[in-house]
Amino acid sequence: MDSQLEPAPPLTVVTGASGFIGSALLRQLAPRMRVVGLSRSHAPGVDENGVEWRQADLFSFLQTREALVGARHVIYLVHSMKPSARLTQARFEDLDLLLADNVGRAAKAVGAEQIVYVGGLVPNASKLSRHLKSRLEVEQTLASHGVPVTALRAALVVGPQGSSLPILLQLVKKLPVMLTPTWTGTQTQPIALEDVLALLEYCLGNRELYGHTYDIGGPEVLTYREMMRQTASALGLRRIMIDVPLLTPRLSAAWVTMISGVPGKLVKPLVESLAHPMVASDERRLVVPGRRLTPFLEALKDSLARSPHSEPRTSRAKRTRSRRTVRSVQRLHLPAGKDATWVANEYRAWLPRFMWPLISVHRDDNHTLSFFFAGLRKPLLVLDYSAPLSTPDRALYYITGGLLARVRPNEPVRGRLEFRVVLGGRHILAAIHDFEPRLPWLLYTLTQAKVHLLVMKAFSRHLQRVANAPSAPLPAA
Repeated sequence: MDSQLEPAPPLTVVTGASGFIGSALLRQLAPRMRVVGLSRSHAPGVDENGVEWRQADLFSFLQTREALVGARHVIYLVHSMKPSARLTQARFEDLDLLLADNVGRAAKAVGAEQIVYVGGLVPNASKLSRHLKSRLEVEQTLASHGVPVTALRAALVVGPQGSSLPILLQLVKKLPVMLTPTWTGTQTQPIALEDVLALLEYCLGNRELYGHTYDIGGPEVLTYREMMRQTASALGLRRIMIDVPLLTPRLSAAWVTMISGVPGKLVKPLVESLAHPMVASDERRLVVPGRRLTPFLEALKDSLARSPHSEPRTSRAKRTRSRRTVRSVQRLHLPAGKDATWVANEYRAWLPRFMWPLISVHRDDNHTLSFFFAGLRKPLLVLDYSAPLSTPDRALYYITGGLLARVRPNEPVRGRLEFRVVLGGRHILAAIHDFEPRLPWLLYTLTQAKVHLLVMKAFSRHLQRVANAPSAPLPAA
């Protein structure tokens, strides 16, 4: 008798699965569909909820592609504000850009048919904050490799163990008299975590929503001052609020950091975003048909009941690696008509001129680059070109040796340098990942690390000069 195997149900992969939205979403989806959670640190295997976990460093395209194998739908809930190396030389928006580009590329490579992304509401403003501009760049980058993206733009998500809400709770708990800057009068449209989860599930496989962007929000438009009052009421506290219009975003960020305990580099981008109204547009708003939206106070009380001593997750962030690794990402201007291969070759030719007579660079027939210091016969660094993982818009080199690099025998080489085209060819990312210096750590941070940043800034200026140089005249006929 012929037997016919039933096709496997579609697989949904959740990136950022250990975050407060991701972990709640996995618990909701697991009883009804095949789901995989991606994490840098979670042990692989199936947990008690039936969720399969896969380990992946999303800064690695190779690991990301392997982790997404079999995915029909990918849910993107990643944010890069937590440290990913012992030393990180990068702006958070450039890290976010690289992560999104890896996932977009990998989703295309494995044949995924949809990416669902939760980003930030984009206000109608001529100049966006760094945080909101980054969220928009991530949305654009995820879609840049051809997989349809369903983007959900939200303001404050009200749920336990998040980022913004626990900061609000800490301020209300600790300050009997609250100084309220101008931004506390900004309107926003908070949405309950449970409503976000319902919207995410509604979007999965809904082809009518492929390739579209939607605003999502709860039933109320509130100011941050009103949310503080409702929070105090929910906690059974009396709070005096005094308007302080002269308190700048920079001072506000320092104040919030001091009270909440969240690092300033995480608070400042969030506070800067509060200058803009964050209200869902009626034309772009998405709701689950027939579902009642949860009011702010109800969502707040539910969050308190489930996590009564909630503190910001970011205040407990730990280093993810014990090894002394370095990640350095810089965004450079890309001259029109040039690609990553050209930039890599230009860097090889430019560096000896910039560092003359101290540094020379040799390239062999396999495109391996060896960097030499004047008078030394052994190379400072050796970079092997990875032809299988390089494309015109991404040139990849593995750091395989040299006096300045620690390469561990009998272990795969992890340190790498790449040049990657992003944002439709307007920029290129020059990135070093998982590099382990051989110099003592303090000496490295005071010398080699600083020299690298100076070199990248100078190379960026060089690329800008190339972009601005007049084109050579065409020869006469």
